[in-house]
Amino acid sequence: MKILYTNFHKRNGGGHVSYIINLARALAARHEVVIATPDTSRLYAEAGALPGIRSVGMTYARRITGMLQDVRRLRKLLKSESFDVVHVNGVADHRNVMLARMGLHKKPVIVWTKHNTFAADSFGNMIRARLGTDACIAVCDFVARILHDSPYGARPVQVVRLGVDVDHFVPAGAAEKMQWRQELLGDLPADTLVLGSTGGTDFDKGWLVLVEAVSRLDAPLRNRFRVVVAGDPPSEVRREQVAALGMQNQVVFPGLVKDVRKILGACDIGFVVSFHEAGSYATCESLASGLPTLVSDAGGLPELVEAGKDGWVVTARDVDATVACLAQIMADEPRFASMGRAARQKAVKMLSTHVLVDATEGVYQRALNAR
Repeated sequence: MKILYTNFHKRNGGGHVSYIINLARALAARHEVVIATPDTSRLYAEAGALPGIRSVGMTYARRITGMLQDVRRLRKLLKSESFDVVHVNGVADHRNVMLARMGLHKKPVIVWTKHNTFAADSFGNMIRARLGTDACIAVCDFVARILHDSPYGARPVQVVRLGVDVDHFVPAGAAEKMQWRQELLGDLPADTLVLGSTGGTDFDKGWLVLVEAVSRLDAPLRNRFRVVVAGDPPSEVRREQVAALGMQNQVVFPGLVKDVRKILGACDIGFVVSFHEAGSYATCESLASGLPTLVSDAGGLPELVEAGKDGWVVTARDVDATVACLAQIMADEPRFASMGRAARQKAVKMLSTHVLVDATEGVYQRALNAR
């Protein structure tokens, strides 16, 4: 198979980049893989360092003049390379690939992955579903339901959950945990509970709800907690909100961390309490690292955690419910080790890169067979 991955992000790209890199790295061993993305992006830089993968600088402008120029360049690429599959990941690249494919003698199949929980019933979605989609991938059951209730319901829709390298993300040993904890947080009382997230500092990630919930605990309990939130440094407004809750000495922002294993290894519990979320690499990484994981009930997050077995599920945006959940977490402290083992087992079985790659390759092959 000859596969083209497209992505419109000009800079970081977040989970889209992790998704494409994981697929491309694995599939390049048995297929020809090309990635078309802006040459200013993190994806372009990371893909260029991987063996067996070609990167092509490609932009996906929103304005009509720039868009037409981008479509012409993309059409030239499709004609010269004769791809079997183009895997699109956002509105802009999906639209351009649809337009660039029109009228080609050899038309690649177009597979679209929906990474978010937004509605998919607009006029633009109707056009792309009809003219520019051969198969859809949903990263969770919640997203699959959105697709089935939209114009994409007329196309094959398959749930393929995100996957992480479970040989890379592994539970930290006792000595490692102690070292990384000290490096990140300094000297701490032995009974400190560290809650950590690598999901980012955007407001919609819900971490401020968790911080406020901790601040409402009685002083002896509140002082036991530390909250670590990795990602872009938060704005001054967010820092002021943390300070207003009296939590400035208990919340740590390590910034953008290239290798988050040390962050997770320093923690007792992982958390992703977003207000809306489809798939979540941060949750997968936490589970693979053997951490009991707290998630909100938003989107696809509760599909990843079984409450009481490998973590906890709390109502999104609800501070009172989060306070009650923290009490349950403390009551479950003697079970953290067994819950962590269950989390790790789930990640290996359901959320590994191998599962992601095999299932996605199956989508490609079925789309080609149907054509």
